Amino acid sequence: MKLGLRRGTVAVEPHNAEWETAAQQTIAQLRSILGSVVTDAQHIGSTSIKGICAKPIIDIVVGAADFNDILGMNDVLEKNGFIFRGQDVPEQYLYVCGDADTRTHHIHAVIYGSEVWNNYINMRDYLNCHRDDAQAYSQLKEKLAEQYPDDRNKYTEMKSAFISEILAKAHQWRNSISKDI
Repeated sequence: MKLGLRRGTVAVEPHNAEWETAAQQTIAQLRSILGSVVTDAQHIGSTSIKGICAKPIIDIVVGAADFNDILGMNDVLEKNGFIFRGQDVPEQYLYVCGDADTRTHHIHAVIYGSEVWNNYINMRDYLNCHRDDAQAYSQLKEKLAEQYPDDRNKYTEMKSAFISEILAKAHQWRNSISKDI
């Protein structure tokens, strides 16, 4: 299995079942390092959605009760290959794995149960249960990867409207299944 992508570039590959194994190994490593600081950790992003293409970078969300608990572990995380990149977007911190030029993993530290946490989980679960929307997302990703192979920021920007639509559907879907329980 090839894992990783040169920073700033975009390339998508067909789904690879080994991504789940790689994610679970990384989650186990994070749990071992962070111990009780981790409320939950989940494989997210396109590599967690069966049957769609994805950049070969594993995304994991780590939920904690307090950011300070995770940030206090930055030294030990770095010694274990998880490099702190800072607050890439509001309400989360980013850690990366890989070398100076290639990224293999993105670890998103968020507050467990927050809107950010729920968005990651809901999108993954919704797309794994709604194949038509998952395939539409896959096709969009393939098209954008061809258009913007050297501009990850533009690739991400051009997906944002579709992602917003999916998040709205996922939120509605999650609420409807929660009422059934």
